[in-house]
Amino acid sequence: MNNKEQDNYSNATLDLIKKFVDSNQRKRINSLTQIESEVENIFNLGPSLFDMFDREGDDWAAGWILQVLKKFKPEFFENSKFNNWFNTYSDIDINYEDLQLMLVEQKFEDAKDLETIDRLWTIYSTGRFGFSIQAKILKSVGKKYELMWPKIGWKKEGLWTRYPGSFCWSLDAPDGHMPLINQLRGVRLMDSILRHPAISKRHNNIL
Repeated sequence: MNNKEQDNYSNATLDLIKKFVDSNQRKRINSLTQIESEVENIFNLGPSLFDMFDREGDDWAAGWILQVLKKFKPEFFENSKFNNWFNTYSDIDINYEDLQLMLVEQKFEDAKDLETIDRLWTIYSTGRFGFSIQAKILKSVGKKYELMWPKIGWKKEGLWTRYPGSFCWSLDAPDGHMPLINQLRGVRLMDSILRHPAISKRHNNIL
């Protein structure tokens, strides 16, 4: 393949990825196989491909491309920063590098942190807070988020509770009030957490 042909392939792959990133959830899901089939060209684009993504953000398109590269082109990760490409922060100096690496490698069963976080929330809230408690409440209202929000105090009279001042940061809060999940982008993140096996298996909360 000459340089011009390689450039054409690279441009076509880059256009495909940009279209993938700009698509809605349904179209993205339907494009996964096509994107995966382009792994060789994605690899050839190199690290600059990720300039279009925000390391402070939570766009799963970047995470999935990293997973594809880890699976099929592990040599991409000779630049070790891509093992922990997303920036993570902790107020209590928790190091999330091992967790992020396990998730990039799709070792989901080894990623115990979600269950641990849920256990600690439940333990230190008299059994009233935690993802598994939220899942239990969601199940009790027929898996309808619009009915759960007011029960856990995230909506009142149809309006979202304002962060942070209008939330109740104590055990006086309604059951399931914490932990908080940003709902600005819809319920996708919340739903994926509550349906995660680490959460659904606790208290028999399979949704």
